[in-house]
Amino acid sequence: MASLSESDESALASLLCEGTALAVTRGVLRLFARHDIFGVPEVPLPNGRRLDIMAVDARGSIIAVEIKCSRQDLLGDGKWPDYFDYCDRYFWAVPAGFDLALFENEALWPERTGLIVADQYDAEIVRPAPSEPLAPARRKAEVQRLARRAARRLAQFHDPDWIGAWGSED
Repeated sequence: MASLSESDESALASLLCEGTALAVTRGVLRLFARHDIFGVPEVPLPNGRRLDIMAVDARGSIIAVEIKCSRQDLLGDGKWPDYFDYCDRYFWAVPAGFDLALFENEALWPERTGLIVADQYDAEIVRPAPSEPLAPARRKAEVQRLARRAARRLAQFHDPDWIGAWGSED
């Protein structure tokens, strides 16, 4: 049996993580829907970052979710603190079987972050995220941006053949 090159192994690991991330996203969105929270995956932010899920609850609070598929993915990512300027609550979401002890490390701010374990069918909050309210003007601007993004994506879904300009996702 031929062995994989290092670049082939990296590509395979990336594909596996992508599939896992999609499953975790689905489970988290189902969990949120049961709690009257609705989210949008893959949301670009004004600071150039991209949230895995940005959601809004019935009171208008913004919840950010960063999905991690592997230990390497978690420990090699230093951009997640940049998301706190755009949410009232922040969650990590991981697949079942992930080493949850890693999230107790002070470098990952366990006192400021919640933790969700998910698969493609469902999810469970294993550590609630504390609320750190945004300024009202920031929250209003972010909820409006999210609503417009969701409406744009829905319009594109319903009319994928239209050749007009749908606007920017940024």
